[in-house]
Amino acid sequence: MSCSRELSGAAPSPSQTLVAALLRGALTALVKPAFNPRRGVVFQRRWLSAAARVTLPARGVPRRRAHFAGVPVELVGDGRAGCVLYLHGGGYLSGSPATHRALTTHLARRSDTTVVVADYRRAPEHPCPAALDDALAVYRRLLDNDHAPGRLALAGDSAGGGLALALLQRINNEGLPAPASAILISPWLDLSLRQTPAWVPGEAMLNLHWLEKAAEAYAGGQRDQAGASPLFGDCDNLPPLLIQSGGDEILRGDSERLADALAGTRTRARYQLYPDRWHVFQLHAGVLADADHAIDEMRDFLNHHWQA
Repeated sequence: MSCSRELSGAAPSPSQTLVAALLRGALTALVKPAFNPRRGVVFQRRWLSAAARVTLPARGVPRRRAHFAGVPVELVGDGRAGCVLYLHGGGYLSGSPATHRALTTHLARRSDTTVVVADYRRAPEHPCPAALDDALAVYRRLLDNDHAPGRLALAGDSAGGGLALALLQRINNEGLPAPASAILISPWLDLSLRQTPAWVPGEAMLNLHWLEKAAEAYAGGQRDQAGASPLFGDCDNLPPLLIQSGGDEILRGDSERLADALAGTRTRARYQLYPDRWHVFQLHAGVLADADHAIDEMRDFLNHHWQA
């Protein structure tokens, strides 16, 4: 099967053009400093956590903390359609369930799901495969708690998107029941960075030097191994995939290379490119029309692939 490709996004309007410009400027001022390779990891984590406070989680969506197989998780929403295991981004160094609530709460509300956000271990304290081991442990616990695989899905953004694909491959390798589908949002799939450009016009947050440092801290000598860089793993016979990326991000090529790699496999996939949008723009749901549109696409994709 091939991976369909489509340009996507909400209908442009003058007001949304202004909103997008303001958000891009805010990202450059408030978030980009967190991705400075000269700053320590503790600084990066604190800065990103502080910057996340200016995002807008969906109101009235319940959240509670729990532990699944010893891994801290945040349970977002109480929907009845299904359950989504969500893996947050942050370059394997930073990020948490709290930094991604603007995305996970809107996803939970719009898709009528319960989103389980894994607070997996991060590098450099816990290098590869600690994050993957934690993600697998949470997935196993969901299965053990009588969550039917046909009503389970995976999702993740940036490093979490790569982690979600690596988890799908490991699920296949270990012969576990596969989830109904998976959503990869601006996924970081190749930690070798050999084909990642140093810069693209419009990139609002990330830079190659920080990605190099993060990749080395997480994977070290395993940067070109499938467990860290699932683009080099087996992408055949995976559950249906929805891949979304922005046109203005240096990791866009990872999504496009995955779309190429899926050609000729038995994996059904859709790749949606949002022109003029930045890395994980879906975090601006409730403000940016394209973010709302993207999450609605996720909802429709999940609904199409839930199994009875």
